[in-house]
Amino acid sequence: MTIDFTVVIPARYASTRLPGKPLADIGGRPMIAWVHDRARASGAAEVIVATDDERVAAAARAAGARVEITSSDHASGTDRIAEVAHRLGWPDERIVVNVQGDEPLMPPMLIAQVAELLASRPDAAIATLMTPIESDEALRDTSTAKVVYDREGRALYFSRAPIPWSRDGDRAEPVRRHIGLYAYRVRDLKAITAEPPCALELCERLEQLRALWMGLTIVVADAVAPPGRGVDTEADLEAVRAAVIASSDTRSRDV
Repeated sequence: MTIDFTVVIPARYASTRLPGKPLADIGGRPMIAWVHDRARASGAAEVIVATDDERVAAAARAAGARVEITSSDHASGTDRIAEVAHRLGWPDERIVVNVQGDEPLMPPMLIAQVAELLASRPDAAIATLMTPIESDEALRDTSTAKVVYDREGRALYFSRAPIPWSRDGDRAEPVRRHIGLYAYRVRDLKAITAEPPCALELCERLEQLRALWMGLTIVVADAVAPPGRGVDTEADLEAVRAAVIASSDTRSRDV
């Protein structure tokens, strides 16, 4: 399926754990440039970097990105994207993909996949992806969001807790990790960001729970490729740098 969709990359400088993260050097380029490359390679009709920081904006423009300067008051990337949608007057049915600014290794095919998934499900407000959890350690890791879903691929719940949990102590199946890649229809994006955070969202620190609390449908599917490692910590950043170097070395040997 070939569809028109827009990618918005929300990127803020003031990360709590890794300040200046969008500008972190990876193979001689800022992280935001790598994310922009991935988004452009997805087949998106348009890619926009949304930031409240002129340093990030300058780096993005140098990488060839279109930039929209947004408010510094936003609590989430979703709110930042909604501001862009309002400002540019996008139609309600437009599909917008949120590619977070700390995902320099996100496979372009997953960006296209999540947009196509939403386009194929007119009943859904949001589409997102998941991948199997292979280890008990990852299942219990509270930094890893888990998802359970129904037979039609609709999300039932997201949690940082290990779900589903077998009463008898056996490993429950299916066990899926949520990948933080979202596609929205503009009308639903606006509706979600017009609502205040709900109690479930505040408890779990997972903003997608607001949509479920509102009664909106989120569809999920297994990612067609392994997601790249995101950058939340210094250790993540070093691992991504090593992956980029290894990939460059492989290409050099293949030439």
